[in-house]
Amino acid sequence: MLDILNRFNELIWGNAMIFLSIGVGLLFTVGTGFVQIRLFKEMLTQLRKGEDSARGISSFQSFAMALGGRVGVGNIAGVATAIYFGGPGAVFWMWVMGFVGAGTAFAESILSQTFKEEVSGEYRGGPAQFIALGSGQKWLGALFAVTSFIACCITGPSLQTFNIADAMKIAFGVPPIIVGIAVAALFCVIVFGGVKRIGKFAEVVVPFMAIAYVIITVVVLAANYEHIPGMFGLIFRSAFNMESAFGAIFGGTVMWGVKRAVYSSEAGMGTGAIAAAAAEVSHPAKQGLAQAFSVYIDTLVVCTCTALMILSTGKYNVIGADGEMIVHNLPGIGEGAGYTQAAIDSLAPGFGGAFVAIAILFFAFTTILSFGFYTDSAVSFFFADNKNLKKIQLGAKILSVAMILFGSVKEADLVWGLEDMGVGMMVWTNLIGLILVYKFVFILLKDYERQKKDGHDPVFRPDALGIKNAGLWNKING
Repeated sequence: MLDILNRFNELIWGNAMIFLSIGVGLLFTVGTGFVQIRLFKEMLTQLRKGEDSARGISSFQSFAMALGGRVGVGNIAGVATAIYFGGPGAVFWMWVMGFVGAGTAFAESILSQTFKEEVSGEYRGGPAQFIALGSGQKWLGALFAVTSFIACCITGPSLQTFNIADAMKIAFGVPPIIVGIAVAALFCVIVFGGVKRIGKFAEVVVPFMAIAYVIITVVVLAANYEHIPGMFGLIFRSAFNMESAFGAIFGGTVMWGVKRAVYSSEAGMGTGAIAAAAAEVSHPAKQGLAQAFSVYIDTLVVCTCTALMILSTGKYNVIGADGEMIVHNLPGIGEGAGYTQAAIDSLAPGFGGAFVAIAILFFAFTTILSFGFYTDSAVSFFFADNKNLKKIQLGAKILSVAMILFGSVKEADLVWGLEDMGVGMMVWTNLIGLILVYKFVFILLKDYERQKKDGHDPVFRPDALGIKNAGLWNKING
């Protein structure tokens, strides 16, 4: 089974995925006049604005929930894996994808807000809705809902829990099944409370965990400051195939950088856009800007922290395409969180394992919580008008709990393979959908900037822009 899974993942995560991910990012980066740079100040402003309501959560809560989904195992184990298979140059391509991915995140989030719907008194939206309502291709929207259900309800919780359980076993000797039960119980307490409880939890925990991770990185870099110039030189040389040692894996350098950036930041995956739809704002562009900033935090801050700790301390290995080690600084350690642990241990022996285990606990658990909301949204796409919606969503939550327990006791290769499959299918569907409805992004941004220029707090009125199937906004803005 694992061989079949790996071959399928090689197909969907091949060169076509790389070109499509970067191409869509460039479409919205160039097409919006580099909105992620031009309106950077506005991104920060929108995080502080907006209040929650009976139907939605605040901009910051939506941002924190999406960031909680973005910042997960991929930021620790995923970055290390990219370096293991792609060499130090993979970090550069993660940065590239993070930058253009902010344009993609802006687009998918603004569209999710535009075509959101009210289901059981709460806002629901995302790629499934904006593809179906914006392009008229309901089958493609349904396909995204199915793939997001697989990735967020089945494969995703397993992967995140596996990494929590593995880290806790290594650091503290806690049996994996005990960790699985504890994670499942806490998941039930928070997720069963609905989107508002998830939003409030993320609002408190996500900033705390990100700041703590940055602080430890600064300390590690300060202790290894003499290696920093050479480290950056190695990253850039390897990224452009100018480092002979890594020449044989150059194709993997680009692929692994893009692949892990997409997995970590979720830009192009579409899940962050589902969180964006839950926010209470007066214009879709406001939440688009807030969500674009979350990609910066994820990839250009948290992922970079992991990479710099690993590379500045030299605590990493790189494997060649032939299976022979190109760099073998840590004998016996393969890809994964062990590199980050070793980097921190170089500064404070024995501290790395405990810190990484706690970081993974926070990072991965907030991701699992976000997955719970994303699963609800996938179910709502199909059963919004069904009188048994709540029961169906309850069944999906129970399935997630089962997958949390499953993930705590399974092997790494199978869990990673299943998640790569789920995420890959979701990315393909979302990116194709974005291409079909790209024109709305430019219309909405132009409307937002026009109103700002006229001195108004932008308000979205779909009829004035000729946008159909966005009728909920007539109720929101009157």
